[in-house]
Amino acid sequence: MHDSLDEIERYIISKVKEIREQRGISQTSLSLAIGKSTSYISDIEAHSKTAKYNIKSLNLISKALGCSPKDFWPEQPILEEKYEFVKEIEIKKKSNGA
Repeated sequence: MHDSLDEIERYIISKVKEIREQRGISQTSLSLAIGKSTSYISDIEAHSKTAKYNIKSLNLISKALGCSPKDFWPEQPILEEKYEFVKEIEIKKKSNGA
């Protein structure tokens, strides 16, 4: 996968590949199963390309692979240094007035 991709994008691409390979499904077969060109999956899994999945494709891929879209995502957020500026928002509970 291309170095310009964020870690979360690389993680998801790797998880799709892992599940696809566990099920013995080729890149071409998966591409065709979701109505894409024969090179769609191989372009995304290639180290030299910047192609990545969108949410709609991940949903279709999960259907084709017989898994949940959640299976492609990490349990916790993956944060790179460039996103250190992101702060968690404190959520205040509303009182019921009781």
